[in-house]
Amino acid sequence: MEFIPKEIQQYAEKHSSAEPQALYELNRQTHLKVLQPRMLSGHLQGRLLSMISHMIKPQLVIEIGTYTGYSALCLAEGLAEGGKVITIDINEELKSFAESFFRKAGMQERIQMLTGNARDIIPTLPEGIDLAFIDADKKSYRLYYDALLPKMRKGGFLLVDNVLWSGKVVEPLRSNDHATRSIMEFNDYVKQDERVEKVLLPIRDGIYLIRKK
Repeated sequence: MEFIPKEIQQYAEKHSSAEPQALYELNRQTHLKVLQPRMLSGHLQGRLLSMISHMIKPQLVIEIGTYTGYSALCLAEGLAEGGKVITIDINEELKSFAESFFRKAGMQERIQMLTGNARDIIPTLPEGIDLAFIDADKKSYRLYYDALLPKMRKGGFLLVDNVLWSGKVVEPLRSNDHATRSIMEFNDYVKQDERVEKVLLPIRDGIYLIRKK
């Protein structure tokens, strides 16, 4: 769901930097060959991720939820010299697809893709995370958040996708809608978390921008 009219979305994209060629091709191939292409970050959100990465110049980025690698490539664009993106996904079937585009973009040395359950992998990650992006299993958002935050440096940023969940967060909640309930509970948890500063951005499907104090 987009929260602005389609024409405004197109205008915003037109007046933003263009997708690099490798990302344009990845966007196209994802829509042609992969199920649920809506999961892709896409042009406007991708340029936002790239801009934030350039602003922070992170040495270490952690991404939970690779999908086809679009957001990982965007996050890698702003890395400091010698920096790395570690991206984690449970779906091994998309690993070769994503890594082929990491190579096309010349980012294969800057992005490391791990496959497996993030709840098992996060404890093994190094300390001092500069930037993290969560875009995976919605029911596990709080688990990922609580596992990542202690590993982040003071002043580090954490981005969480889909926190407006197609607008369902402001609609009457159905008793069997566990995904929406999880998102709403996560949003309330972050709102009350005094360890962080935060702003919820109504971009695309909602991005929570969080800074560790």
